[in-house]
Amino acid sequence: MLEFSTSQPLTLGVELELMIVNRRDYNLTRGSDDLLHLLGRRPHGYDIKPEITQGMIEIGTAVHSDVNAMLEELLAIRALLVRTAEKLNLGLAGGGSHPFQHWSDQRIYPKERYQLVSELYGYLAKQFTVYGQHIHIGCPDGDTAVRLTHYLSRYIPHFIALSASSPFHQGVDTLFQSSRLTSVNAFPLSGSMPCVGNWDEFNDYFTGMADLGIVASMKDFYWDIRPKPEYGTVEIRICDTPLGVDTPVLLAAYAQMLARQCFEDGWDDISPAHYLTYSYNRFQACRFGYDAVLVDGVKKRQTSLLEDMLDTLNGLLPHAQALGIEAQHNALRERILQRRLDSHWLRQVYDDSGSLSEVVRRQSEFWMYEAPALSVN
Repeated sequence: MLEFSTSQPLTLGVELELMIVNRRDYNLTRGSDDLLHLLGRRPHGYDIKPEITQGMIEIGTAVHSDVNAMLEELLAIRALLVRTAEKLNLGLAGGGSHPFQHWSDQRIYPKERYQLVSELYGYLAKQFTVYGQHIHIGCPDGDTAVRLTHYLSRYIPHFIALSASSPFHQGVDTLFQSSRLTSVNAFPLSGSMPCVGNWDEFNDYFTGMADLGIVASMKDFYWDIRPKPEYGTVEIRICDTPLGVDTPVLLAAYAQMLARQCFEDGWDDISPAHYLTYSYNRFQACRFGYDAVLVDGVKKRQTSLLEDMLDTLNGLLPHAQALGIEAQHNALRERILQRRLDSHWLRQVYDDSGSLSEVVRRQSEFWMYEAPALSVN
C-alpha cells in the first residue's frame, strides 16, 4: 500500500533534463560522468544527477512557495553547470529533443534502474533520449492529489504548447511542435491515470498492478501527470524542456495558479467522459501548438487552443493576485498573444542557417547564457 506524504499545498519544485553536447559539431556526447565527477569535487548542495543515457543530465530545485526564489535557484544551478561544462569544453542545452542525434549511438547510464529499463524495453530505452520538464505541486493528502491529477488533465494541451521545443527528430523536421512525446507514447504504461475517484481507489489499482507483476513502484508509470506519494505532490510530466531558464518558472507558476483554482473551487467532477477526447487534444497540441483545435466531449463543442488558454488565464487572474505572481501571469498572457513557441525559434534558426549543428549551437548558447526576461527581485 502506498502512503501519501503530506506536503504544504501549492508548493512547487521543478526538474529539467538537459542535453550534453560537444562543441565541435554539437552532437550529443557521453559527458555526464565527466560533468558529475568534476561537480562532485566541491560540495554544492544542488540536485544534479545522471539520466537514462549518457548525453543527458537532470537538475532539480528545492521546494519553493515563491517562483522568484525558484528562478534564483535555477540561475545559481545554471551558473555552476556552465562553469563546469566550460572546463570540459562541453555545451548544455534545453529543448525537448536533440535535432540530429541517432538513438543507436547513445549509451545507457550504468545505474541499476536504467539497466533494468534497458533490459525490459530494449531499443526504446535509448530512444528515450528526449528531454522534459517535470513540475511538482504540493498536496495535503492523497485524495486531493487524485482530484488535482484529474483536474490538470484538462489543461495538458496548454502545457504542451507553452513548452513545445522539439520540432526536429533524427535530422528531420517532423512538422510537429513537440515530437518528444512520440517517444514517451511508445511505453506501455504511458498516457493518463485511470479514472479513480480517491486515494483508496488508486491504492487498489496500484496493488492490483503490482500483484500482476506489471509495476513495482510509481516510477513504472509513464503517465503525463501522476501522483508522487513519497513527495506529497502531483507531478506534471508532459512538458518539453524549454530553451531558456526562465520559462520553466512560468510553467510552474501556471501550474500553481491552476492548482489554487482547483483547491479553492473544491473541484470534484471526476468522470470518464472528460477523457473521451484526451488523446486527440494532446495530439493536436503536439502537432499544431497554438493552432490546435480542442474538442470538449462533454459539451460537444470545439475551440481553438489559443482562445482556450486566454480564457483560462482571464479566470486565473484572482489566483495570480492571491499568490503574488501577477508578473508571471502577464508574461504568460503576452507569450500566448505573441504566439511565441520555442519550436518556431528553432525552425527560424534552421531556415536562416541551413544547419542543424548551428541550431544546437544557438540553443546551447540560449540556455547557458541568456538573461531571464523576468527579474528575480
